[in-house]
Amino acid sequence: MDQIAIALTGVVAIFLSQDESANRRKYACLFGLASQPFWFYSAYTAGQRGVLVLSAFYTMGWARGVYNNWVK
Repeated sequence: MDQIAIALTGVVAIFLSQDESANRRKYACLFGLASQPFWFYSAYTAGQRGVLVLSAFYTMGWARGVYNNWVK
């Protein structure tokens, strides 16, 4: 289940991040951020510490997108 969620949210985030429309591009960070709990769960249950660390950095990056596109 977590891998399906990672795949769906990740693919949508990637495609939206490359969209020509700035209005649609701003949604990429929301889908990217939505994928992070699944990344954390998957990495934790598999004991992949490196992926946990990377997930933390990805979360910060997607959160920055949320701040810049939705809060600011």
